[in-house]
Amino acid sequence: MQQHNITHTPGIVRPPKEIIDALRGIGAATIAGSLGHMGFSNPHMVGPVAQTRGKSIVGPALTLQFLPQRPDLFTEGEYAEPETQLHRHVLYHAEEGDVVVVDARGDMSSGIFGDMMSTYFKGRGGAGIVIDGCMRDRPNVEKLDLPIWVRGWTPNYHVQTTIYPYAVNVPIACGGVTVMPGDIIVADDDGVIVVPLPMAEKVIEDAREHAEWEVYSRIKLSEGAPLQRYYPLHQDAYPEYEQWKKEVEAGKPKS
Repeated sequence: MQQHNITHTPGIVRPPKEIIDALRGIGAATIAGSLGHMGFSNPHMVGPVAQTRGKSIVGPALTLQFLPQRPDLFTEGEYAEPETQLHRHVLYHAEEGDVVVVDARGDMSSGIFGDMMSTYFKGRGGAGIVIDGCMRDRPNVEKLDLPIWVRGWTPNYHVQTTIYPYAVNVPIACGGVTVMPGDIIVADDDGVIVVPLPMAEKVIEDAREHAEWEVYSRIKLSEGAPLQRYYPLHQDAYPEYEQWKKEVEAGKPKS
């Protein structure tokens, strides 16, 4: 009989699926720009970079917080009392499409997850991993083809040096950005950004409009048309853009 996972840590409230689906394919850069227009000046996590080029993900954040080790709060042991190790428990919450986001304090000597944990997470349907820090077991992890954004890699295990997992599904800072449990993570080769759920619908509306006129502008710029008129799309160029949209929708696109 398969054993069900039991955890004392809190779960998350996941965003509506239609919100997640609407953000797919827009791109982190476009969404970051839309967030900037709305007052979220820097939603980009500085530090974690794409390890699986060409991959993009959109999903709710499961969060894991690390703190510096302190002898009265932490007992060392890679395999000692495994169920007390909270880096396992954040994975127990994983559902299809979730993203694990870890505040590892930018530590470059602790491998937060490795081969086995990553295999389990992917088996649960996890969409990707974001860590302000490192992972280990790179050769085997890469075989999983699991989208990953980290600062780097190390052979050390998660509590071998100076940090330890302290809390699951609490507010964290990752790469200098506040992440609330259940926030929407958007990540691609440009990096990782955070979309707060209350801002998501407005972001989708703004980003879609931006992405649509950029397609037209890109066509015109590739033909040598004036940058001043087509990026950003000048107000005087909107009538021709609207005509182009109608032709595309009618199945007869023209440059």
